[in-house]
Amino acid sequence: MKFLDLAKVYIRSGGGGGGCVSFRREKFIEFGGPDGGDGGRGGSVWAEAVEGLNTLIDFRYQQHFFATNGRPGMGRQMTGADGQDIVLKVPVGTEILEEDEDTVIADLTEAGQRVLLAKGGNGGFGNLHFKSSTNRAPARANPGQEGVERTIWLRLKLIADAGLLGLPNAGKSTFLAATSNARPKIADYPFTTLVPNLGVVGVDGKEFVMADIPGLIAGASEGRGLGDRFLGHVERCAVLLHLVDGTSSTITKDYRTIIGELEAYGGHLADKPRITALNKIDALDAKTLAGRRRSLEKAAGGPVFLISGAAGMGLTEVLRALWAEIARSRALPEEIAPWQP
Repeated sequence: MKFLDLAKVYIRSGGGGGGCVSFRREKFIEFGGPDGGDGGRGGSVWAEAVEGLNTLIDFRYQQHFFATNGRPGMGRQMTGADGQDIVLKVPVGTEILEEDEDTVIADLTEAGQRVLLAKGGNGGFGNLHFKSSTNRAPARANPGQEGVERTIWLRLKLIADAGLLGLPNAGKSTFLAATSNARPKIADYPFTTLVPNLGVVGVDGKEFVMADIPGLIAGASEGRGLGDRFLGHVERCAVLLHLVDGTSSTITKDYRTIIGELEAYGGHLADKPRITALNKIDALDAKTLAGRRRSLEKAAGGPVFLISGAAGMGLTEVLRALWAEIARSRALPEEIAPWQP
């Protein structure tokens, strides 16, 4: 299944059916009076978050969604049938935006959440509705209301507890494969990962979801490489794990490159709790490792974990640190004591 996280769709709700002008005509009934029914309501367009989906690929092959119109009213006080609603089933974590791609209509973060995107038009009143003591035989009816037509964008932001960041070939996919049940593509060339990957990570009997996004390079916020189009998938994460390639001779520069792209992206992404780890330590001797660790700690302004995804070194300590941040974000606020006189 191909991954798609942005889709443009066109929706239109159904128009209401028109009211009916009719009079009762039966044998032996001299003054039957008006009996025109109301028109039916037009169908509405809804969006619903469902489980089991992790891509918007279905909306690449169908972009137009039109609800049906309500049926017109008929004689003998018969109301027209309502139009059928349309439900757009989207993955959990989907944002619905206006055509300007900036105004957020809804953010569906839980399965079962629904939002009304376009309300169907009301049906028109038949002439029976206008009958009164002074107007015994009204000969007018209302037309149904027109439907709503609009263009919207669907943007998927994956639901994950922790996000992996780093330059291409920093070892993010190897780390995810070593700590979870995910099997991302792993190779010795840059940009092996082209789409985000999710994996369920377990440590000390606790489980959380980790997202691996394609690597960033300098200038990603300006569109270089794969750009920053995938950074939105870590906006919902409680903590970020920044992996730095220990075999690189420019460790400090590599670290600051990623931090600069986070700050350029905005959205408070750079302010999220962040854990820094020096990866691929199995390829370094003790003297080189100690020097590069000191350089990275000075640049990060805090402790640095030493790990190797390929050799399985130091993974448990990093996962425990990630879980501590996740548990802190999930903690409920302290209950306020009830007021007492």
